[in-house]
Amino acid sequence: MRDPAPWQRKYSYMLAYACLFGLLVQYLFIGRPAGISVFLSVAGFYGLYFYSIKGRLGGFEPWKGQSTAGWLLMVPVGLLALTYGLFANNFFHLLNMIALPLCIVMQTVVLSRNSKHAWYHATFLQDMVRHVISSPITYLPVPFGMLKAWLPSGSNHKDSSWGKVVKVLAGLLLAAPILFIVIGLLASADQIFFSWIAEIPTWFSGLSIGESVGRIVLAVVITLYTFCYMWGLLFPKVIEASHPFDSQKNETAAATEVIVRNKAQLDPITAGTLLVCVNVVYVLFAIIQFSYLFGAADGLLPSGVAYAEYARRGFAELVVVALINVSLLFPGLHWIRSSSPLGEKIRKVLLTLLVTCTIVMLISAYGRLSLYEEAYGFTQTRLLVHGFMIFLGILFILAFFRIWIEKMSMSRAYITTAILAYLVMNYMNLDHRIAINNMERYEKTGVIDLEYLGRLSTDVVPALKELKVKHPELSSVQQTIDRVMSDQKNKTWPSWNLSSYRANR
Repeated sequence: MRDPAPWQRKYSYMLAYACLFGLLVQYLFIGRPAGISVFLSVAGFYGLYFYSIKGRLGGFEPWKGQSTAGWLLMVPVGLLALTYGLFANNFFHLLNMIALPLCIVMQTVVLSRNSKHAWYHATFLQDMVRHVISSPITYLPVPFGMLKAWLPSGSNHKDSSWGKVVKVLAGLLLAAPILFIVIGLLASADQIFFSWIAEIPTWFSGLSIGESVGRIVLAVVITLYTFCYMWGLLFPKVIEASHPFDSQKNETAAATEVIVRNKAQLDPITAGTLLVCVNVVYVLFAIIQFSYLFGAADGLLPSGVAYAEYARRGFAELVVVALINVSLLFPGLHWIRSSSPLGEKIRKVLLTLLVTCTIVMLISAYGRLSLYEEAYGFTQTRLLVHGFMIFLGILFILAFFRIWIEKMSMSRAYITTAILAYLVMNYMNLDHRIAINNMERYEKTGVIDLEYLGRLSTDVVPALKELKVKHPELSSVQQTIDRVMSDQKNKTWPSWNLSSYRANR
């Protein structure tokens, strides 16, 4: 049997590395909370990825800037993986269990040039689904075929790789009785060596049969899926319309697309009437906001209205209206039939007015929520709503530029902004910010909800220690710290987390 070619050996090494990756994942995660282990597992995955696609990173780019986008998408992947080792916010840890794999799939597909569609196009989602689900299932027989090829076949396998493995096993069998005798003699001759040997059985004392089976199953599943995913990136099955009569089909599809586009588009007069009616209401509302909201910021609320009533009946509804305006903005940009230059200018002015009024509503909602927080304190939900309103405001500012700059890609701007906003929310250390804001509120009002802070993560402990030093009369602060720390399990090194490390100092 001939030795395998270099490219065949590479695929064998890919399977071996995938097996090592599966063993690494089961060791890092089974029975251990996520910590620095997430970053280590992502680094191990990318080690396998770059080994697999080595030599295939160059070549033709189906769309402009694909290679640059592929490398830039590694930034959110690395930053999201690091959050598990830096912070202890369980809410974002759960969200990142979805966001991190999505970013990894997006980045690996883009960098390996396995999509003819730009990452900010809706059709790119089809390529992601294909590589995540259908390709690994399609290529599942490949690793089993490779394993079968490694097994001996015929009578001339003595000089093959399998024959070498058999010879190694024979050597181990011959060495076993000799080592048994030698180790026994050395252990009786030296007590320190004997203590080391006696420790070996304790390595496996904590393992149960059920846990061992679970670890093996997880390692096998991770190995097979990772290898098949890499194989799908190396040998993609491109699903495209490629038939001898493509030209006729393309002409029919183009004609159909024109008909559908014409049917779907709104008449400019109808759309203009709708926008005028909506904008009249929004302008009146904006005038009221300038007279009441910004006065309320100075403590001048409408007569007979308390903080709670003013805030509760305000910001939630305004955020919903802002989301409704998003549904009006997109048709206004894409689904209104073109008219005369004057009609186009009127359309842009009406859309600009819609965007402006929406931003005023978001400012109003932001102010109302701030009033509520000043009266009742800061929580995770309230700060998340603050961040979401700022995010919506940025999206509407981008929409303003898109109204007047038609060549601007709105989807690319929106997706990029969403990724950046999500990274900012991850790295603003939300629990720590909640503690700091509530401490500042305590300085003004003398009220602080320590019971709520005790339900947060260890990110709040440094701030609580500072509060304890600054206000020793608050005896319950130490109890709050103890309650936060009591939730911490005995963690091993894969679960190391900077937040827990700082809290324990």
